Amino acid sequence: MKREIKFSLVFRDMWQSAGKYVPRVDQLTRVAPAIVEMGCFARVETNGGGFEQVNLLFGENPNKAVREWTKPFHEAGIQTHMLDRALNGLRMSPVPADVRQLFYKVKKAQGTDITRTFCGLNDVRNIAPSIRYAKEAGMISQCSLCITHSPIHTVEYYTKMALELIELGADEICIKDMAGIGRPYSLGQIVANIKAKHPEIPIQYHSHAGPGFNVASILEVCNAGCDYIDVGMEPLSWGTGHADLLTVQAMLKDAGYKVPEINMEAYMKVRSMIQEFMDDFLGLYISPKNRLMNSLLIGPGLPGGMMGSLMSDLEKNLESINKNNIKNNKPLMSQDQLLIKLFDEVAYVWPRVGYPPLVTPFSQYVKNLALMNVMQMEKGKARWSMIADDIWDMLLGKAGRLPGALAPEIIEKAKAEGREFFTGNPQDNYPDALDKYRKMMNEKQWETGEDDEELFEYAMHPAQYEAYRSGKAKVEFLADVAKKKADLHEKNNPATPATTGTPVLPTTPQVLTVDVDGQPYRVTVAFGETANAAPTAAPAQPAAQPAAAPAPAGAGNEVLSPLEGKFFLVKNASDAPVKVGDAVKEGDVLCYVEAMKTYNAVRSEFSGTVTSINYASGDAVSEDDVLMTIQ
Repeated sequence: MKREIKFSLVFRDMWQSAGKYVPRVDQLTRVAPAIVEMGCFARVETNGGGFEQVNLLFGENPNKAVREWTKPFHEAGIQTHMLDRALNGLRMSPVPADVRQLFYKVKKAQGTDITRTFCGLNDVRNIAPSIRYAKEAGMISQCSLCITHSPIHTVEYYTKMALELIELGADEICIKDMAGIGRPYSLGQIVANIKAKHPEIPIQYHSHAGPGFNVASILEVCNAGCDYIDVGMEPLSWGTGHADLLTVQAMLKDAGYKVPEINMEAYMKVRSMIQEFMDDFLGLYISPKNRLMNSLLIGPGLPGGMMGSLMSDLEKNLESINKNNIKNNKPLMSQDQLLIKLFDEVAYVWPRVGYPPLVTPFSQYVKNLALMNVMQMEKGKARWSMIADDIWDMLLGKAGRLPGALAPEIIEKAKAEGREFFTGNPQDNYPDALDKYRKMMNEKQWETGEDDEELFEYAMHPAQYEAYRSGKAKVEFLADVAKKKADLHEKNNPATPATTGTPVLPTTPQVLTVDVDGQPYRVTVAFGETANAAPTAAPAQPAAQPAAAPAPAGAGNEVLSPLEGKFFLVKNASDAPVKVGDAVKEGDVLCYVEAMKTYNAVRSEFSGTVTSINYASGDAVSEDDVLMTIQ
């Protein structure tokens, strides 16, 4: 009999490769015993990546979620692992060193055993501190090779990177085939090369199913010496997700490997609960197309985890394009037409921005840049006319070293805008920040939490954490779920009023009371065409008055939102926001619109004085909404 192959259930990534959200903590702790009962998993991916932002988005404390969710696996002797973005920690933008170091201490205390660290640029300099921080905290440091397919990303390239990471102290290597476009034979060669030098180093293979290579790739890497295989399970396997446990087990058993048996009764329990969670609310955020395999994904190489949310984003982008088409008497575009245009533009953009591996956040950066190019060109504007600040940081080297060279047109644009390229250590750009956030929490009379976990959460996700603490996040989430359920009911039953199970949205603003961690909040929520802004929340008072209507826009030139998203005056909680009465110059950053996981700076097109600010941070805005006025 051949070697033993062990399985890891990537439960977090199963959900985030399918849609926007993961289950609530009460749902996670319900399904955990059945996952344990299946008896076939050595490891379960419990958290990391977008998991904690998602908790905050629907008004749930992520620290409580991680502690409760990892506990059943520890009691069963199953290791837990999480996804870590190196310089970016758990978010899309770089993180100060002291916040990164606290991150590992907190996650180890909360019950996470293994940190799977990757740098979206494969820059070893960004991963090196994570190896040290993880080992100091008592965690297993698993370091990733972000697999993509280009003239630069060869077997030799990845072998060299793996050996460097092991030299730096990595305990394990992950072959992170995030788009599933790694070619099976080449992946086998990479694994064989690592095992030839370091047979003692465990190797784990992670792949998405979309382009169709990954079952063949699993067999190749196992034949070359791989130890752990990441798997998904129905109804969230295949498509933008992962190969199904049942298929992988049957294939490897036939090949003579020792693989664990599966308790099929427990398997069906878990499968049933996954469907139940989808029927509850999670399925509202999952596109049916994400269940399909699609060989078109071989070309753009976009990762499965990103494709999960892409289809949802495209609906909003398509609406924006078609509004413009209607205005200009042009034919409407279909979603498939937009998808093909996007894939073609990704193929154009990717080599010109230096072949960054298409993994978070750089897959989003390349996709967002391509999508912005498509949208701007559809509206008669120039390619490259809208580049977010975070994307500029990638292009300028502030996030790490790009694998390839930038196109001359990008270099010329950077020079024309007075931007400087950076060649030093990326971490040097982001000074320590914990003392600043500790001071801010003291001023707000917020506890820093057990093991400083609340301090960590605030420093890692300041805007989302404030929205969670205010109650605004939960209100927005509940309103969005209600609207999606009502829309779905209307679509399926156009002539039938919605039942109490799928609430009909009121046409006038409603005052609601929402409980957030024991604190009641009275909130005013507006729905449909009457909603100028997102819900607002304030602590409940015995005789609270309805929220006042937004102040009318001031006199002067209008500053319009360039796209749909969420309005923020600043990117970081400690930055000074623009205020009414401030003098601004042409080119100054006034605010940001957060969309598709990036903050897009809105710059002033004229000099003058700010006469009105029409939205609060975190409010939803549509394209062409008047954000401010300047006279």
